[in-house]
Amino acid sequence: MAVYEYTARDAAGNEFRSVYTNVPSVRALRREMVKLGCELIDVKRQRGPSRSRGRIRQRDVASFAYKFGGMYSAGLSITSCLEILEQQADSEAFQAVLADIRRRVESGSSLKAAFDAHRGLFSDFFLGMIEAGESAGKLTESLDASAKYLEKRLELHEKTQAAFVYPMVVGLVCSLVVLSLLIFVVPMFSQLYGRLHVELPAPTQVLVTVSAVLQTHWWLLAPAVAGLVFGTRRLLKNPRARLRWDRLKMRIPLIGRLTRLILVSQFIRTFGMLISVGVPIIDALESAGKVARNEAMSHITADLQQAIRTGQPVAKSFRTHEIFPPLVIQLMVSGEEAGILPEMLAKAADLLDKDADRLAASLLVKLEPALTILMGVVIGLILMGVYLPMFDYMACLK
Repeated sequence: MAVYEYTARDAAGNEFRSVYTNVPSVRALRREMVKLGCELIDVKRQRGPSRSRGRIRQRDVASFAYKFGGMYSAGLSITSCLEILEQQADSEAFQAVLADIRRRVESGSSLKAAFDAHRGLFSDFFLGMIEAGESAGKLTESLDASAKYLEKRLELHEKTQAAFVYPMVVGLVCSLVVLSLLIFVVPMFSQLYGRLHVELPAPTQVLVTVSAVLQTHWWLLAPAVAGLVFGTRRLLKNPRARLRWDRLKMRIPLIGRLTRLILVSQFIRTFGMLISVGVPIIDALESAGKVARNEAMSHITADLQQAIRTGQPVAKSFRTHEIFPPLVIQLMVSGEEAGILPEMLAKAADLLDKDADRLAASLLVKLEPALTILMGVVIGLILMGVYLPMFDYMACLK
């Protein structure tokens, strides 16, 4: 589906500009404009609203949900809320999106269908909450819950990213130092040993060969990296490869446990919030599985849905999968028995988030010295390979 920036004229003759997403062609866009009672004047294909006129952050979406829920609970109509928030939006791209949603609602579309046209920006969880709140008359509660969820998710994501900034910087510095040694230092010693007619040992010969390749074919580095990235992304689009990769991420020493904690926390928080606003359990599991964006979790979601369809209790269905910690299962059992399952799921997610925070901090403490040592060992081995012939030459002089 493409994204189009267009200019149109409404029934009153007023021209306006906006962005339309998830439309296959200009012809389809023209048909949509006719349904809205508008005439399409000009259209230009764009990569997306977030790139054409400013970046839309998920934090902006969370803030929008809070404001939308508060204004709607104060008695304002949906279209009035959207119009005010459209004017207050900092990003022109977000203004265009909200304007498009407002016009769809004014033309008789449901709120969920209006937001669904911008599925690339609004997640399956957000759309599910909108649909549930709209049908159950709990739109304010749904919007507040969505905003809290988005903030929690962003907070955890930022903390996890911050924990791995140092390792990434150390890895980058190490790579630059190694490349500098191979491109600038090794050739100098290689020429010196050539003039002295010193026989090069195997480690030094390997370094000289690698250095020569880098010097003559340095321009291949960028295409090689780009090809590797493109090939990896292409490979991960295959469901089988994606499944293996997602399972591998959960088994990597040290990092695997953190990955599982974040994944389970996100899954059960989404599941709990959806059922709290009246979404059926099967549908809530479906949305939670999509939000997780993990092929392994998608398979687990399918098993959970099948078990619940056969009449098994929710907690018992979850217990058959080892990825869910015993604490989560126990809280789910208590929640089912007391009729407060959504509250218990939210509490379980909070506990898992705290565990993830502590584990991320602990990993950082362990990774810092480990990476420093690794960097020293790599550079030391290169220097050792460079100086080995010198030691042999000095021994011959004696």
